[in-house]
Amino acid sequence: MALMAGVIRRLDEVVVNRIAAGEVIQRPANAIKEMLENCLDAKSTSIQVIVKEGGLKLIQIQDNGCGIRVSKPTGQVQKEDLDIVCERFTTSKLQKFEDLASISTYGFRGEALASISHVAHVTVTTKTADAKCAYRASYCDGKLKAPPKPCAGNQGTQITVEDLFYNVTTRRKALKNPSEEYAKILEVVGRYAIHNSGISFSVKKQGDTVADVRTLANATTVDNIRSIFGNAVSRELIEVACEDGKLAFKMKGYITNANYSVKKCMFLLFINHRLVESTALRKAIETVYAAYLPKSTHPFLYLSLEIAPQNVDVNVHPTKHEVHFLHEDSILECVQQHIESKLLGSNSSRMYFTQTLIPGVECSSTEVVKSVASSSFTAKGTVDKVYAHQMVRTDSRDQKLDAFLQPINKPLSTGHTAVTLDGGTGLSDGRSRQQDTEMEDLNDFDTMVAAQGDSVTTPEGQKESGRLTPETVPTRKRQWAGSDVEMEEDDTRKGMTAACTPKRRIINLTSVLTLQEEISSQAHASLQEMLHDHSFVGCVSPQWALAQYQTKLYLLNTTQLSQELFYQILLYDFANFGVLRLSEPAPLYDLAMLALENTESGWTEDDGPKEGLAEYIVEFLKKKTEMLKDYFSFEIDEDGNLTGLPLLIDNYVPPLEGLPMFILRLATEVNWDEEKECFESLSKECAMFYSIRKQYIVEESDLTNQQTEELGTGSTSWKWTVEHVIYKAFRTHLLPPKHFTEDGNILQLANLPDLYKVFERC
Repeated sequence: MALMAGVIRRLDEVVVNRIAAGEVIQRPANAIKEMLENCLDAKSTSIQVIVKEGGLKLIQIQDNGCGIRVSKPTGQVQKEDLDIVCERFTTSKLQKFEDLASISTYGFRGEALASISHVAHVTVTTKTADAKCAYRASYCDGKLKAPPKPCAGNQGTQITVEDLFYNVTTRRKALKNPSEEYAKILEVVGRYAIHNSGISFSVKKQGDTVADVRTLANATTVDNIRSIFGNAVSRELIEVACEDGKLAFKMKGYITNANYSVKKCMFLLFINHRLVESTALRKAIETVYAAYLPKSTHPFLYLSLEIAPQNVDVNVHPTKHEVHFLHEDSILECVQQHIESKLLGSNSSRMYFTQTLIPGVECSSTEVVKSVASSSFTAKGTVDKVYAHQMVRTDSRDQKLDAFLQPINKPLSTGHTAVTLDGGTGLSDGRSRQQDTEMEDLNDFDTMVAAQGDSVTTPEGQKESGRLTPETVPTRKRQWAGSDVEMEEDDTRKGMTAACTPKRRIINLTSVLTLQEEISSQAHASLQEMLHDHSFVGCVSPQWALAQYQTKLYLLNTTQLSQELFYQILLYDFANFGVLRLSEPAPLYDLAMLALENTESGWTEDDGPKEGLAEYIVEFLKKKTEMLKDYFSFEIDEDGNLTGLPLLIDNYVPPLEGLPMFILRLATEVNWDEEKECFESLSKECAMFYSIRKQYIVEESDLTNQQTEELGTGSTSWKWTVEHVIYKAFRTHLLPPKHFTEDGNILQLANLPDLYKVFERC
């Protein structure tokens, strides 16, 4: 059977109009885009959008623009304006084809309202500045239903679109998700709001009192980006701007730096103030960002290009979301190079937001991810799955081998510079002299420990090889601090001090109990848990150290934490300290003179002769000898010589280089008049003297080769002390105060799940 040629017929005008409307108005967001552009062409400064059911049931857009023209001589509405406003190819912005070469408005075809009126019911209410009232007209299929009627109204135009696609069943069924359509509407209005920073925009659902998008007329572009996309974007923005006279274009906008990345690229592109898309420009810019961002992540981009109108062809797409322009490759290359130069400059440093408040501090350890070593079987016999980015790979209970290998000839002083006194008497730094440790027990006998020697001598004269290293100190029981009743302990270990010295007596002084209660009330439980279960990573410097807790890495201020540790030990073990015997008595006069010679003392000639001050300090401290010995184990003989210091924790001797300044401050900075203030200030001064301080520690990198050879392994002993003495004591004896979460003494540096996000492209 022969094929018959089809008959060509002229389509009915209604069919033609609906097909054209379907191309221009594809969904509610397209209708709002077209009407927004009409509002902007009308020089509006305020645009309000109200939507119902994602724009399918109702779209109402109100502006305060110039409105539809009214005849000034007669004051009558120009019927032809309102009659043809919804007909195809009716516009006030274009008269002949050549005008397209210099078009500067959004609209030019006159198809927007016509297309909408063919697939919805349209009502237009308009009022110009010189009109006495507003006029309202309704349209269907591009035709006026009835003559315009006068009504009350504000200056500008209000367009109401109802039952969108009511006569296009297939399209209506395809757009059955109002939430998705509303999201697209918010996206369109948000982009125009960012580009038009001098205009107020608002979008809300019908019946809602709060707008989902709202910008102010006096807001800047950055303010609008912050309002719509949030602080995460706005704080990482870089302003870009360039121009080229030969290519006749200018570019300005904002892009995010290398600190910001998301899974989906947010690209807002305006060419001659028209919202468009450019795949070529997007790819060119993302090629630049590929060198800075993790794999499969993208930036936020807002660019506005102004190109000579005669070089732009805007009539290439029904919805006008694409344009073509001359010298496209050259302009793209210029934009790409400028953005690359901006990113290169911003990449010289990265910004990291430190968190002084420990993340998740209110959570208990039972709520965090379980360690592989401690994962338990469930009732069904299966193991809880722990993902790689949540896995805790350390156990705070593990001990390192070097914990049992204390450095040979380890100096008791953490420094290396001996303090030499006038008259030939010197305080050894621990390398050349033996320093004795006296620990008194319940039977009041003395056990002399050669702190630097290789043996321990017992009262019976028996000699054992090795150093005296106590077992791990159990967790301290703080409940006794606030009680006036003497303790009765079943476990004798619980009666030990921090230095494993058996307690001789219980102090019930109100001032001491009050200070202990202040420490307990200020303790931060989550920080205490972190310090108790931390895994020591290493020393950054004498002042700072790294520690891991679960999946987080922390930077800890060793100086401040150790100072707080010794302060608490001085109060909780009050009057129960062992004694560190000095190898030779240290004259208080010589110590005071050394301190006064130090610029840190702040001595001036107005204070009087140094000798007189030194003598006063000696006599003053000799009067306090009985109290200092009884409560703090500071021993001063009748001749004014310091012979003993308190033993606060085992295997630790304070940096004796700080002893002169400590003696000076003991006489000048302690409040000796009030009991509570005296114990508090004296404990703080002593704690500062005992703490790990950078100025009294010589690092290996600062030593010459000869000095390093002389010191041998002792040069690294301060690191051993920090890890195996100080941080070990943190686990059981430190109640970290709450202010440590805010003053930067404990900082979170990294979190394993976040690191996986950063390095996931590797």
